[in-house]
This record gives sequence, C-alpha cells and structure tokens, in this order.
Amino acid sequence: MSTQPIGIFDSGVGGTSIWKEIHRLLPNENTIYLADSANAPYGLKGKETIINLSIKNTEYLIDKGCKIIVVACNTATTNAIHVLRETYDISFIGIEPAIKPAALNTQTKAIGILATKGTLTSDLFHKTTNLFASNIKVIERIGEGIVELIESGQLDSEDMKVLLKIYLKPMIAANIDYLVLGCTHYPYLIPILVDLLPKHVKIIDSGEAVARQTKAILEKNNLLDIQTTHPINQFFTNGNPKVMQSLLDSKFKVEYLDF
Repeated sequence: MSTQPIGIFDSGVGGTSIWKEIHRLLPNENTIYLADSANAPYGLKGKETIINLSIKNTEYLIDKGCKIIVVACNTATTNAIHVLRETYDISFIGIEPAIKPAALNTQTKAIGILATKGTLTSDLFHKTTNLFASNIKVIERIGEGIVELIESGQLDSEDMKVLLKIYLKPMIAANIDYLVLGCTHYPYLIPILVDLLPKHVKIIDSGEAVARQTKAILEKNNLLDIQTTHPINQFFTNGNPKVMQSLLDSKFKVEYLDF
C-alpha cells in the first residue's frame, strides 16, 4: 500500500482526458498532473527534444515523490518511454493509438487515424500498424493545428470545425467505420467529431485502457492506495491555467508553475 501520488505528464492539457479515466477508476489515489504547455505540441519537435522534455517532466514528478508515472502523451510515449524506462527505477505507463481494436473489428476494412506528426512517424506506430492493420486500409492524417487551438482555449471555435472537416473528408470518402484518436488532446473533440462523422463510425481513444493498466501495475507492485479517503489532486501548467481549468471540475484548482 502506498499513499504516494500517481504522476501524470503531457505536452499540455490534453492528458487531463487520461487523468479523468484514472481518477474515475482509482478515486482514492493522490495524483499530480504536469502540463508542459509552454512546449506544446511535442508532435512537431525532433526526437531528441521530445526525450529531453520527457526527462525534465519525469524528474519533476519523481522529486515530488510519485510512485508511478503515466506518460499521458502519445508522442512522448512513442519517442521517449524506452529511454525513461532504461533511466529511472520507477514504473512507466505509456499511451499509443488504439489501432488493434479498430483493425480487428472494422467491417468496412477501412479505419482512420488522427494523430500528431510525432506519433505517426514513430517506429512504434509503424510497428503496431504493420502488426495489426496490414490487411486493411488505414487513412492517416496529421492533426496539424489542433493542439495549438485547444491550448489557446479555442476548442469549440469555428477554426477547429474547419480543420476537422478537412482532416475527416478523405476518411469519410474511404468509408471508415472506426476513427482512432492518437493524441490525448483529441478526446475533447469527440462532441464535434460525432456531428461531423457518419453515424456508423465509432471513435476510439486509449484513456480507459491506460487507467486499467495503471491499476494493474499498482496492484502488481502492491502500491494501491487503500487508506486515503480525501485524495489530493494537484494540477500544474507552465501555460495558461485558465485553459486547463476550463476542462476540469471547478473543485480542482490549476496552478501556474515556471518550469
């Protein structure tokens, strides 16, 4: 049993979609969420930069006493998690696009993947795609500009809808029946995507699976918190706190952190 917090980091506010799933499944756990919004999006950066930023975030969370770290960023997972696991004596939970369930369940033999450049060009992404989706049509689109709009508080803007229509057009033309979201910012787009996509298209993100894996690793290592009744959930960002606050219940407070 451990009352130490679960550490979670992302390139920005998007990973709060992962935090929500973890908090729903493990409501008694203390958590620390770290948003590196000043450097968002990671998806446009080089691999070495992504690794260095991930190391910086990891060391901050370790210094705060975290017992496990969730890399709530597809780009950081696909480019840096192997380095983190080799460097630090702590368990890491990663996240990658849920290609497998989409590929196994598609009836039209066509799926769409909306992700960042950093994820779509990574070795891990290509390995997963080749393993599970070699016999189906995969329409990949880099969601250029989406993270920037979300990080600037323009989630429901007309600019966002225009971008999404452009990115979805070739997927709809290919008759996809699954859309895989390959960035933790993107689950916040689901209400807009539902309006833009044909009714038969199912949208998949990885949040629930990440929460289950987090619980499993904590159980395996005897680190589940069975004592805390009033957990402390801390949220830090080096960007605009109001943007993250708009995505969270008002009872959770977001603090600005210069890091």
